[in-house]
Amino acid sequence: MDISIHASFLPHDDPEASLAFYRDTLGFEVRKDVGYGGMRWLTVGPAGQPGTSIVLTPPAADPGVTDDERRMITEMMAKGTYAGLLLATDDLDGTFARLQASDSAEVVQEPAEQPYGVRDCAFRDPSGNLIRIQELR
Repeated sequence: MDISIHASFLPHDDPEASLAFYRDTLGFEVRKDVGYGGMRWLTVGPAGQPGTSIVLTPPAADPGVTDDERRMITEMMAKGTYAGLLLATDDLDGTFARLQASDSAEVVQEPAEQPYGVRDCAFRDPSGNLIRIQELR
């Protein structure tokens, strides 16, 4: 069986701030920018990897989610406990410096050796999603 990861979904609550982070700071390509019913979905992905994308979705988009669940999702997003993503880079220190210098990311952890054998850092994107970036070795 040949299965690959095509897209992962992360919530966003501000499309312009999300674009500033994923496109302008991380350098991802914008693959789709779709608006419907006052909401906006953004599909982004790393340059040179057209088969891998992140779909940034409005948390209120699922019609099966209740108002109480939407409030809970919003609260969890604000705390950074709702969703996360693990990225990897050859240049962790350079990537960290670029993210730290931007206005679109909140530093959670500076680059550090982890007891489980990786060196990584962590940020929150503008919607509060935890983004960990590990160094490729």
